[in-house]
Formats: sequence, C-alpha cells, structure tokens
Amino acid sequence: MTRSTHTRAVVAMSLGGLLFGFDTAVISGVTEALRTEYALSAAGLGAAVSAALWGTLVGAMFSGAPGDRWGSLAVLRIIGLLYVVSALGCAVADSLTVFSAFRFLGGIAIGASSVLVPVYIAEISPPARRGFLVGLFQFNVVFGILVAYLSNFLIAQAVDPDIAWRWKLAAAAFPAALFLVLLTGLPQSPRWLTARGRDAEAADAAGRLGIDLAPAAVDDQPGTARLDWRRHRLPIMLAIGIGLFNQLSGINAILYYLNDIFAAAGFSGLTADAQAIAIGVANLIATMTAMAIIDRVGRKPLLILGGIVTAVALSGVALVYTGAAPATLLLPLLILFIIAFAMSQGAVIWVYLSEIFPTSVRARGQSIGSATHWVANAVLSFAFPVLAEYSQSLPFWFFAAAMLLQAVLVWRFFPETRGRALETISADLSGPR
Repeated sequence: MTRSTHTRAVVAMSLGGLLFGFDTAVISGVTEALRTEYALSAAGLGAAVSAALWGTLVGAMFSGAPGDRWGSLAVLRIIGLLYVVSALGCAVADSLTVFSAFRFLGGIAIGASSVLVPVYIAEISPPARRGFLVGLFQFNVVFGILVAYLSNFLIAQAVDPDIAWRWKLAAAAFPAALFLVLLTGLPQSPRWLTARGRDAEAADAAGRLGIDLAPAAVDDQPGTARLDWRRHRLPIMLAIGIGLFNQLSGINAILYYLNDIFAAAGFSGLTADAQAIAIGVANLIATMTAMAIIDRVGRKPLLILGGIVTAVALSGVALVYTGAAPATLLLPLLILFIIAFAMSQGAVIWVYLSEIFPTSVRARGQSIGSATHWVANAVLSFAFPVLAEYSQSLPFWFFAAAMLLQAVLVWRFFPETRGRALETISADLSGPR
C-alpha cells in the first residue's frame, strides 16, 4: 500500500505537467485558424496566443500563498477543474473575447501547476532521487507537448478544417479529467503538515507514503511562514534568475510558433506538422536522458553546457534566416536546440526551484521563480511574431546571446543542490531569522 500510494502520488502530480505541456504546445496547431477566424494581424495573433500566459502569470503569482496555507494538494484539486473548464470553453468559443477568457482561465491552472506540483513532489522525495522524481513533472510537460503535436496532426487529418481547431483545443479535457481522478485520496505533504504543527497527521501521511519524516523537523518551526528579502535574498535571486533565463532561451516562443517558423523557411503546413512531431520526440528522448543523469551529474553542469549548446543551435537558425545557411538545416538545428534545452534548463528549472526555499515558504518561493518564468513567457510570445515580421533572424540572435550569458552566470553564482537534504540546502541559502 505504501509504495503504491507514493507511486500514485508522483504519477498524479506529474500528470499536471502533461496538462502544462499540452496547453503550451496545442496552440501552435491553431494559430493559422485563429488568424482566419478572427482576422488577426501579427500583433493580434500575439495577443491571442499570450492571453493564456497572462493567466498563467496570475496562477503562478497567487497560488503560492494558498499552497503554503492549505497545502499544495488541496489547491491542485481546484486547478484540475479549471483545466477541464478551460479546454471545453476554448473549444466552443464564438468570439475572440470568449476564447481569450477561457485561455486566461487555463493559464491560471498552468501557472498554479508550475508552482504546486514540483513543491509536492520535492517534499515527498528522498534526496538521492529528488532530481529524477521532480523531473517526472518536466518529463510529462515534454510528453504533453508531444501528445499535443500528435493530437493536432491526427485531428487535422480526420476532421473538417473549419472546425478542426476546436477539436484540437477540446482534447485537453481528457487528461484534465484523469488528473482530477488520480488526485482523489492522496495525503497532504508530511513536510507541509509538520510545518503547520499537525504532527499526528504528518506521521500518518509519511507512513502512507513510506517516507522519512525526521528531516522536516529541523527546517522551519510552525508559525514562521514568512518570505522576506532579508532572510531569503539569495534563493529569491536564484529563483528569478533561473525562471528568466528559461524563457530567454526562446523555448516557449519557438514552441508556440513552430509551424510559423517552418512556414517562414518555405515548408508546407503538412510538412511543418510532421516536423513538429520530430521535434517533440527529440524533446522527450532528451528529457528522459536528463532525468537519468541529473542526480549523478548535478544541476549546475547541465545548465552551463546546455547554455553553450543552445546558443550554438540558435545562432545556426539565425544564419538560416539570413540566407547564410541552407533551409535544410532548420530541422536539425531546432532538434539540437530542443535536445540541449531539455537536458539543461528543461530538466533543471522545476527541480532547482523546489529545492532552494524552506518548507514553510516553499510554495511562495517557487511562485517567484515561476512568475518570473511566465512574465518573460508572455512578453516574448507577444513580441516574437512582431520581431520576426521585421527580421526572422533577430529573435534567434537575441536568444543565443542570452544563453551564453546564462552559462557564465550559472558558473559564477549558482550553488549545486544535487544529493543534499532540502533542509540543508535552505539552511545554507537563507540568512538568520
């Protein structure tokens, strides 16, 4: 019972990542339909795509406090319902305003998931396997992206083009319903219960999950759940840094506009859909590889090497658009970018954010990094089509420079967290009370 409960908890939570990934990528298959349906300009399309991102920002910013107060699990049950409502609402929307409103609602769910799911998994994971287990969230983000690409491709072949985009968006309701079912009956995090002074419930939850509760007692005492700059300046700065650079890689802007990127290089719509699947497969394989090595290699080396390789790949894409490199290199370069990102920022961000704050403020700390991630995401997803209309290569040069800067800053300032107890990490990074 113990092992099965722990496994179900990790599987249920990581499924939140699948919803995150599916909603992130599904929009790439409907951008052209949105242009036609609502007669959108480049700026209008950017606004439609980024509507969910502003909701995601709200979810990321404001889910931390409820998560610390009522527990990640309790809040995630509400989030699961929002996923279902958003998917169905977008599918039946009869105006851009209604569509944007439901996308905004789905964004709230995504943002909250990016905060609360990694927190819960980290708190029920042993140090030696924490990178792998929290990495399951990212694995499911990537798997959700691939599922979205496959779903878009299959629906496009089977459904009338005039309504195919609605079915593509409605498909997200199925994994959302499964997420809700799997959350049923799971216990709250024992570490969270201990931080709230609910020791008897914490012992019971730890027994059900088969984890050692003892380390949680040395983290923060009940009632000290206050996130402040004086005590938590270093983890706050690290959270902002890793969240910002995650998006300065260009990952989500590229995923949102992947079909448009291929079209700009001269590929047809069908070819773009097929190549998007190839990129999704590469992303999945690279993420699985990163999960296998993150607890052995560490977080810091992956970020440094990944920053360098992504910069090389992005520079190559920019050269394709300037005409200095052939268009046939676009797919290999994008696959190289995806592999390097998946094995660095993609694998590390949610693990690292879940490790650097004390238990009593972990969800709020995670929300700072996640909110930074989503602010940058929203801004870049809006700006990308506008910049690309001016110069197809410009966004990729910008992303490449940012990745080189990331490699330098991580090498100089980021501490390694591999194999260390959460309480030890937070004690080293947080100042005196």
